[in-house]
Parts: sequence; structure tokens; C-alpha cells
Amino acid sequence: MKIYTKTGDKGDTGLIDGSRTSKSDLRIIAYGEVDEANSHIGLIISNIQRNSIFDDIKKILLDIQQDLFVLGAELANPKSMKDDKMLVKKEMISTIERSIDNFESELPPISYFILPGGTTESTLLHICRTVIRRAERSAVALSKEQKINQDILIYLNRLSDLLFVLARVTNKRQKCADIPWKSN
Repeated sequence: MKIYTKTGDKGDTGLIDGSRTSKSDLRIIAYGEVDEANSHIGLIISNIQRNSIFDDIKKILLDIQQDLFVLGAELANPKSMKDDKMLVKKEMISTIERSIDNFESELPPISYFILPGGTTESTLLHICRTVIRRAERSAVALSKEQKINQDILIYLNRLSDLLFVLARVTNKRQKCADIPWKSN
């Protein structure tokens, strides 16, 4: 089978339910941004896999990649709510929350804003966090026009929180301080 089908050459694409829509549709934008975030997570994994101090983070990120694929598939199916084919479940959110609690216990509390940066690993996690935030905004916009599983919005929100925490953890484990924002 060839990778190119030529069916999208005029700016539309197929959805899981067989329907076609514009590539500029909010649904396509939302799951495209989820896919982009998943690719960024792959980049993070490739950067941390050689360092055993990140083995626990790598495992969680691999699980998140699986979750994001499922989440994207649900966004690609406009009938998921009608057919009760919701794939994103509350258990996925609970897993993210437990991870946040676990990793946050390694960190000192902060009472200031931090800038993205420090180590390469931390910076990559911050980039991914911002892509997830964009995907969340797109999913919210979609939810204003069409009914979607609200657990998608919660999952993306929690995931951005986890990525923030992981960015801090990767800095701390490498003995690199967070960079505080300084007001003028």
C-alpha cells in the first residue's frame, strides 16, 4: 500500500467514522497538536534514555505516548460521544495525578515563577508542556462547537502540570537550579 492516497490534496481529510472534513477544522487541529506533543515526548525520551537517573521518567513518558495516541484517536472520531466509544478514561487522569504527587515530593516548594530552561531535558519538557497547553486550548475550542469527552480536557490539563513538575525534577536530579523570573 502506498503512503500517499491523494485524497487530501484539496485540503480535506478523513476521520475515523469515514466522514471527511477540512484540514482546518478544529477537530483536526486539536488531534494534530496532540500528535505534535507526542512527537516532542519522543524527542525527550531519546534524550533521556541514556541516563539511568531518568528511568522512571522514561517509563511514564512512554505510557503517556500511548495515552496521547488513544486521546488523538478519540478526537478523530466525531461519533465517540454518540456511540459511547469514549477512550479517555478517568483512570488515565488518576495515573497522571499520582505521578504529579510522586515527583512533586522530590521538589522543594516554589513561591515564584520559573523560566523554561536549565538542562536540555528540562527545556524539552517545557516545550512539550507548551504544546500540550496549545492542544488543550484547541480541544476547549472544539468542545464549544461539538460535544467531546470532557476527560480529554482534564487529561491534557493534568499532563501539562506533570510536564512542568518533570521539568523541575530533571533539573534537580542534575543539580541545576530552576531559573527564577525576575520582574523589572
